[in-house]
Amino acid sequence: MSITTLLQGHYALPETSLARLQQAATLVELPKGTCLFTDDRVGEDVYFMQRGLARAYVRQDAQEITFWFGEEGTVLFSIQGYLMQQVSYEIIELLEDSQLVRLPVRVLHGLYAADVHLANWGRVLVEREWLRTEQQLIARQFRSAGERYAELVRQRPNLLQRVALGHIASYLGITQVTLSRVRAVLK
Repeated sequence: MSITTLLQGHYALPETSLARLQQAATLVELPKGTCLFTDDRVGEDVYFMQRGLARAYVRQDAQEITFWFGEEGTVLFSIQGYLMQQVSYEIIELLEDSQLVRLPVRVLHGLYAADVHLANWGRVLVEREWLRTEQQLIARQFRSAGERYAELVRQRPNLLQRVALGHIASYLGITQVTLSRVRAVLK
């Protein structure tokens, strides 16, 4: 997936605006296990996943609770850092060696102030993330464990080959034992 495709995937930009964005972008390769964001510092960058896989999680009572997976084409950022320049509440960790496009938040905000097309691009980016978050919250509140698992299999079957079952169970809001039972029933 090209940098242009990644950046235009959320909102089509005129050539001049795209060129400004590409000028600010840096291609980075990072190893599995790298934490792009941690819960003890301000997230200063936005990343677009060109190749690889990441998960977002929070720590609670000595547990890691996974609430998101990012695959190729997704955007990775700390909403706290992006909007408010505050310390992140989440940790975003790479689960595979990854290739990403990095954009500094402070540079993005400068581009938004100078270019209405880029400002709209940034607005759409955040709106889509809020929508995804709301959909996930509703699914957790109103669907059974079996329904959540079946939806994951239907919408993102490749995650089951790429992600540890402990992370999948956490993402679904269930224990690994319950995940094993659900998988046995749905086979």
